[in-house]
Amino acid sequence: MRQFLNMAAAAIFAVWTIGPAAAEPGKLTVELNKFEENDTGGCRAFFLFRNQTETTFEGFEMSLAILDTNGVIDRLLSIDAAPLPVSRTTLKLFEIPEIACTDVSEILLHEMTSCRPQNAEEMDCFPILNLNSKTPAALVN
Repeated sequence: MRQFLNMAAAAIFAVWTIGPAAAEPGKLTVELNKFEENDTGGCRAFFLFRNQTETTFEGFEMSLAILDTNGVIDRLLSIDAAPLPVSRTTLKLFEIPEIACTDVSEILLHEMTSCRPQNAEEMDCFPILNLNSKTPAALVN
């Protein structure tokens, strides 16, 4: 019994010290953190960008497909999140017009239109991305 309690305490300590929001080293986490209805009947999306790479990005543009509650693409939305400084978490707000937050079932990152490190050429960012959502809508690629 004592061994079981020690193992349980160690597991709880590990979860507590790592925490659910710990950013993965070498990754750029894009988190759909919160939805908020706006005054025009659309949806405001709060994104957190946690840049745990060793690179500042001066270009970071994503093309997103917004899916409704039936899983049908409602619209495409392009967002520019640059700049994304190294070892920083950046908050960006984006408006999704003419659709209520409760009517968004999923957001698909289907294309990176720009992923440009500072003083470098465009690169493929998909391998370094980590996507997650704290809203009822999934964020997927």
